[in-house]
Amino acid sequence: MSFTRRKFLTTAALTSTAGLVLGAPSVATAQSAERFNWRMTNAYSPGSPFYVEGPGSPTDVIAKINAMSGGRLNIQHFSAGELIPALEGFEAVQSGTIQMNAANSYFWSGTTFAAQYFTTVPFGMSFMGHMAWLYHGGGLELWEEVYAPYGMIALPLNNTGVQMTGWFREPIEDIGQLNGLRMRVPGLAGKVYSALGVDARVLPGGEIFPALERGVIDAAEFVGPYQDRRMGLQNAAKFYHTTGWHEPSTTGELLISKQHWDELPDDLKMIVKSACMAACLESVTWSEAVNGEAMTDLVDNHGVTASMLPEPVVSALREATMDTLATEANADPLVRKVHDSYMAFKANHDRWAGASERAWLNDIIGV
Repeated sequence: MSFTRRKFLTTAALTSTAGLVLGAPSVATAQSAERFNWRMTNAYSPGSPFYVEGPGSPTDVIAKINAMSGGRLNIQHFSAGELIPALEGFEAVQSGTIQMNAANSYFWSGTTFAAQYFTTVPFGMSFMGHMAWLYHGGGLELWEEVYAPYGMIALPLNNTGVQMTGWFREPIEDIGQLNGLRMRVPGLAGKVYSALGVDARVLPGGEIFPALERGVIDAAEFVGPYQDRRMGLQNAAKFYHTTGWHEPSTTGELLISKQHWDELPDDLKMIVKSACMAACLESVTWSEAVNGEAMTDLVDNHGVTASMLPEPVVSALREATMDTLATEANADPLVRKVHDSYMAFKANHDRWAGASERAWLNDIIGV
């Protein structure tokens, strides 16, 4: 072996060894990185598809976070009633009792009405428009501003796409039938229905079927064909009013304690954000995949009558919605700020949707 080659090999070996030694501290640092053990509660019952388990669900998000973080952020999940009652997640996160809660922000609209806009707005935007507003129209920043006084932040967790109007023991054929109707319906839709005489009630998902079956309520909305069928609502009522005026796109909420969030390093924060963004896409595409078969099955095999609400009823609901939104926006500057942002974005998106998706459905393929 020549001196030159011997010298090269010796130098290369020393360089390689030095590289291992120099690299060792960074490897050790990564392996000894701080780990976080968090708890997530949920407003929905154990085993619920989408809301607890399955593609784009909270437990799916937890699995994604665990895998991407290498176990550095370990989150234990508790369904409704396992640690706290279904609708007490807001207070639990605010107090610091838990770090996270999975629900829908409109459950807290009684505390701050602005929370409604981050779940959905009746007669508002579709999945595409709502997500565009949140991620690219200032919606996320407004969400953070709304929750700042409560010491919390929130992220979009998942999305059902368009929901159905709901299940009725008798079909709604005129506006007068709403007067005195007892209906499970949360959020702004409950306020709107109430303005037309409905006795609107907020019930956790697990209480809907028994209340409808026993006649405690006359009608109920939940999600869509797949989720509703699984809950057995077709066995408690046979009239299914379809495309929901009240929830054109329903976004889930991951509520997070700001104090605990600030303790996370930047890479773990990005992992949580990325897992939630992935779940939004995965959940809405899963919903689109399963709802068609479920709707056909409900009509063909379960004796369900499916139909839209009559146009005069929809018009009355639209007028009541606009009046309610205006009243709430006029009463609170922060609600006004969120409202104006949402509606300005919607105006532009409506024009684009009219030239794209609506034209495609109505004129090109003729649905």
